[in-house]
Order: sequence, then structure tokens, then C-alpha cells
Amino acid sequence: MTQPIRLGISTCPNDTFAFHGLLTRAVDWRGLDFQVELLDVETLNERLLAGDFDVCKASFHAALLAAADVVVLPSGSALGFGVGPLLLAAEGGTRPTHPGQLTLCPGRHTTAALLFELFYPGSSRVEHVVFSEIMPRLQARTADFGVCIHEGRFTWQAQGLALVADLGTRWESETGSPLPLGGILARRRLPAATIAAVQRVIHDSLLLACRDRAAPLPTMRQHAQEFDDHVLMQHVDLYVNDWTLDLGATGARALDELSARAASLGLAGGRLRVFAG
Repeated sequence: MTQPIRLGISTCPNDTFAFHGLLTRAVDWRGLDFQVELLDVETLNERLLAGDFDVCKASFHAALLAAADVVVLPSGSALGFGVGPLLLAAEGGTRPTHPGQLTLCPGRHTTAALLFELFYPGSSRVEHVVFSEIMPRLQARTADFGVCIHEGRFTWQAQGLALVADLGTRWESETGSPLPLGGILARRRLPAATIAAVQRVIHDSLLLACRDRAAPLPTMRQHAQEFDDHVLMQHVDLYVNDWTLDLGATGARALDELSARAASLGLAGGRLRVFAG
């Protein structure tokens, strides 16, 4: 009998690129029966915290809150230099300085929201919305600022918005570490052999995509907010790297840094550990 694995992943291009081989069964499922849901990042975070998935791609902010119950898989993370969310403004020359201003964040448990709290504590009123609503709200002038993730990182200028800060660049300058955004989390209650099999399937799926980068495009187009193939592949180029294949010691140190900074402000607790097999 195959073992069912409830798996949640995001609809963003780097995940659909990485998981194309798994989703289409182009890689061996190694005796597992993946029952997959593709959801926006904050829904995944909420479902992770509710205990709904055996394995889940989620923000590392949410993962910190669930640290006692999950381990981070070595493969599948979004971590790197130059990958951070952008703080955008509806009008140039402004920045969040008082509670009369409104900043939109892409979900209470996203790493983007955690970074905004770390770098701009108490600077404005915060509203959490689905990430795809942020730039339209800024264009409509129904919000002053927005923390932008996903494809919007490449399209904000064309939409007439202004850059306040690259939150990833600030993280890098203060820590010297790549920014850990999100990763694949497995429940500690799963047998170690099952977690190891999940890890191998995900690693195989990633290798398949990296060897034939055009093959995942139909899967990526199916779920993306932005349908331009060039933008989709820019997203992959930014978020899929050597640390996506294996977090390694550098990735583990980055997770420790995020854990410590979040805990120092009382924003999250617990230390994330990478599954060692």
C-alpha cells in the first residue's frame, strides 16, 4: 500500500517550477501517495499552523511558530541574496512614519510581514491582504505602502509605483546572510524514513526542472498571476538556486539568524532545524 502524504505548496512560479516533476509524476513518488493542494502563501501558513498538512511549503515566519512540530527539508527552500520583498509606495518620496498611514502586507505569518515588523516597528497601520491585491490597492491610492512579493518584484515600475526599500538588501547588510523566505516543512510525527523519501522526491523534482527549464512552463502558467514567460523565468532565476537544492550550513545559519531576531522582538519563538536524514 502507498502512504498518503498531504502536501501543500504555493502557486508562485518557483514552487510550480520545482514541483512540476512531482505534480506530473515525471519523477518516482517512491511509494508515497501525494495528495497536493496549491494555495496562496498565507493560506498555506494558516493551514500549516492548523496542522492540516503532513508536508507544506510555508513562510519561515510561520515555520518559527510551528518549530516544535516541524523540521525543514534540505531541498525546496527560497533563500538567497537579492530575493527580499520590496516596500513600495503609492507616491515617490514617502516612507511609513505615523499610524495615519496604511501599509499592506501579504499575510500575518509571511516572512515579508516579519521583516516589515523588524525594520519598521510601529511605523504605520498594517492591513494583511492576499499578495495579489497589494499593487492594485497602491495604484488605486487606497493604501500608502505595500510589501510586495512574487512576480510584482519585476513589474512594480511598469505599474507606476515607487520603491521605498528593498527589505532583503537591508537584511543582507545587517546580517551578511542570505535571506530565508520559506521552505518545505515536514511534521516531526512522520517516520524518519517517510520524511527521507519525501525529501528525495522533492530533490528529484528539482533536478528534473533544472535540467530542462522549459518543461515546467505549462504548470507555471496554469497557476501564475503573471503570464509572461520571461517574468516567470525571472522569478525562477531569482528564487531557485543552489540553496534550493540543499540548504547546507549557510542555510542553517540563516535560519538561526532569523530565529534570533524574531525572538528578540517577541515576534516568534522556537528554532528551526534542518532534517538530517
